[in-house]
Amino acid sequence: MNLTERDRQYLWHPYTQHKTAAPPIAIVKGEGAMLWDDTNKEYIDAIASWWVNPFGHSNRFIADAIYKQLTTLEHVLFGGFTHEPAVLVAEKLMELLPNNQKKLFFSDNGSTAVEVAIKVALQYFFNKGEKRTTIIAFENAFHGDTFAAMAASGISFYTQAFEGMFIDVVRIPVPVRGKEEESFAALRAAIISHKVAGFIFEPLVQGAAGMVMYEAEALDELLLICAKNQVLTIADEVMTGFGKTGKTFACDYIQEKPDMMCLSKALTGGTIPMAITTFTQELFDGFYSDDINKALFHGHTFTANPTGCAAALASFELLQTEAMQANIARVHESHLAFEKRIRTHTKVSTTRVLGVIFALEIKTEGQAAYYGSLRNQLYDFFIENGIILRPVGNIVYILPPYIISNAQLEKVYQTIEKALEIV
Repeated sequence: MNLTERDRQYLWHPYTQHKTAAPPIAIVKGEGAMLWDDTNKEYIDAIASWWVNPFGHSNRFIADAIYKQLTTLEHVLFGGFTHEPAVLVAEKLMELLPNNQKKLFFSDNGSTAVEVAIKVALQYFFNKGEKRTTIIAFENAFHGDTFAAMAASGISFYTQAFEGMFIDVVRIPVPVRGKEEESFAALRAAIISHKVAGFIFEPLVQGAAGMVMYEAEALDELLLICAKNQVLTIADEVMTGFGKTGKTFACDYIQEKPDMMCLSKALTGGTIPMAITTFTQELFDGFYSDDINKALFHGHTFTANPTGCAAALASFELLQTEAMQANIARVHESHLAFEKRIRTHTKVSTTRVLGVIFALEIKTEGQAAYYGSLRNQLYDFFIENGIILRPVGNIVYILPPYIISNAQLEKVYQTIEKALEIV
C-alpha cells in the first residue's frame, strides 16, 4: 500500500467528509515555498499551510534552534517551574507587542488561546463579585473549535450540532466600508441589553470568512465604545499576527489597544504547536489574591514547552531581519500589481489586499456555498496545476510564505487567471 492508502485505514482528517472527499495527498518533503508528494509532483504552498509557515518549509535556522534546545531541555512541566526559553519568549515578545500588554499565558493552539481569553474575561468580573455572562463577536467570525471559541464563531454549519450548549454570544455586523455606523450602533445596543464581559474580534481581516477586510478607524471606534462601558476587548491575532498584514500585528494599525491578544500559527514559524494569550496588568491583578479560588485554573501539559519556545525565539529573530521585512514588502507590492491587472476581469466582483494577503471574489448568482461545487472545482483545478489554495466559497485568497519567489508568485497569479476562464 502507498502512503495515502495506509492513511485511509486509520486517520480522520479535519474539516473532511470522508465519504465524499478525495484521498489526501501524501506530502513527503518541503523546502521554501514548495512541497513534494510521493509521486514527486511539486506544489507551491500559496497559503503557508493554513497560515503558519512564513519563513518557508524546512527552515534551517529554526531547525537548528529546535535541535539545540532538544539536546538541552526538551520539556519540563510549567506548573511550579520555569525555564529560560519561556522567559526569553516573554521578554522578546514584550518588545513587539503593544505597550499595554504586560503578562502572557502559554497554551498550545489558536483555539485554546481564545479559550483562555474568554475564560479570563468572564472570571475577571466574577472575581470582582460581578457576574457578566455575555461575549460580543462579529458575524461570520471564526475563532476556533473548542467550545467557547466555537460559541464566538459565526460560521453556522461548523457549530449547528452544538446549538443550545454555548455561552451567551451576541453578534454584531463587521464594520466594512459603508456599514460602520450599523456596527457601532449594534455594539452599543448589545452592551445596554446584556451583561457583557468582552468583545472578541479578528483585527482588520476575518480570515475564515474569506479575508473580509475593514478599516482601522472603525475598529478604534468599537474599542472606544467598549472602553467607555468597561467591556474587555480581545484581539484574535492568530491569523494576522507576525507580519501577515504588513505590520507585526494588525493591532499596530489602531490607536486604541485591546486588553488581550491571542497568538499562535506563525508564532513558531510553522514548526511546533504553541499559543500565547497576552494581558494587561489590570487583568492579571484581577486574579492576584490571597484567595486561591481567584486563580486562573487553566493549563496544558505542554504549556511553555521549551522546544516550542526555542522555535518561537528563532521565528522572532527571522521576522525582524531586514531581509524578511523586505520580503513582506515585496509580496505586498506584487499583490497590488496583480490586483491592478485582475480587478477589471469580467468574472471578478471585488479584490482586496493587506500586507501579504490577497483576495478576490468571483461573481456568482446568489451566495456560493462554503464547501460548494464552485469551491471544489477551483480547489481541484489549483491542485492539478501544482498550487495549494483553499478557496472559501467564491473567494480565492493568497497568503504565502514571505520567502516565496517572484516567479512562484507569478505562477500562482497566472493559475488563478486560468481558473477564472473555466468557472
